[in-house]
Amino acid sequence: MFSELDSVATPTLWVVTLGGIAGLLAGDFVLTRKPHLVSMREAVRWSAFYIALPLAFTGYIWTSFGAGRGLDYLTGYLVEKSLSVDNLFVFMLLLGVFAVPEQLQQRVLLYGIVGALLLRAVFIGLGAAALSRFDWTFLVFGLILLLSAVRILRDSARGRGHEVEVDRLRSVRLVRRVVPVTAGYHGPAMWVRAEGGHAATPFALVVVAVLCADVVFAVDSVPAVYGITGDPYLVFVTNAFALLGLRALYFVLHGALQRLVYLDYGLALVLAFIGVKLALHWGHLTWPSVPAIPTLVSLAVILGVLAVTTVASLGSQTRSLEHREMQDDP
Repeated sequence: MFSELDSVATPTLWVVTLGGIAGLLAGDFVLTRKPHLVSMREAVRWSAFYIALPLAFTGYIWTSFGAGRGLDYLTGYLVEKSLSVDNLFVFMLLLGVFAVPEQLQQRVLLYGIVGALLLRAVFIGLGAAALSRFDWTFLVFGLILLLSAVRILRDSARGRGHEVEVDRLRSVRLVRRVVPVTAGYHGPAMWVRAEGGHAATPFALVVVAVLCADVVFAVDSVPAVYGITGDPYLVFVTNAFALLGLRALYFVLHGALQRLVYLDYGLALVLAFIGVKLALHWGHLTWPSVPAIPTLVSLAVILGVLAVTTVASLGSQTRSLEHREMQDDP
């Protein structure tokens, strides 16, 4: 059953959580202060850490606040982590079209993560306020997710699910109208001295583009996790843990991402399912006879969809490779 809008978090827990997240981000900024190429070993090590940390946090939520809250948190984290992989596609394309040097890529991703955390904190607060006052907000969130699912399917069918045209990005056009932009990168600097004053660097442009992309992702992800739990604290920590590991996960999955050819369809199905779940919850609040979808069922459906999506994607790639090899054989 959908968790109510009361929160498990005390003010002390909020302070400790926010302090821990700030500490992790500060550590990341220290580690990336000197641009360097990220080795696979380094990326795997940090990815393992950022997966182990939220999973260990599941045990804390489970033992401290009960199995129901623990299951809500775990399911919400799984949804957010799945959606964050889709974020990586766009980040990968933005880094490519802006020709970001490899040693600067993790710094750009880190700015994107910080921006995403701040934006989602705002969205989560607004969502909690709306849900506590108006039951129909559940229906609105459900419709948002259903529309997002349709958009993903439409873009994938047109073959434009992950295309980025720099010159058409409004954020980029706006920056170029306001300030001059240098031709090349100057390390991680966003502003440099130029003739007649200061100028922005391409590094600043790509950071702005990533932050604008974060807004779109927040519109999908926040209603999605509110479809699992109504606890603002759990909504926030699932978003935070999913985002904190993105920087390392990007370098681990950079090559593998291209093989997940059916990821869009899986994510669209997950969003549509949660959208229906929210609509049913609104119906259940209005008419108690309307059934609600338990969290355990949600977890099973989401795991099943992601597993089928991954297996089908890898199987498709294997068949394509075998087909090409047969054609190449004399």
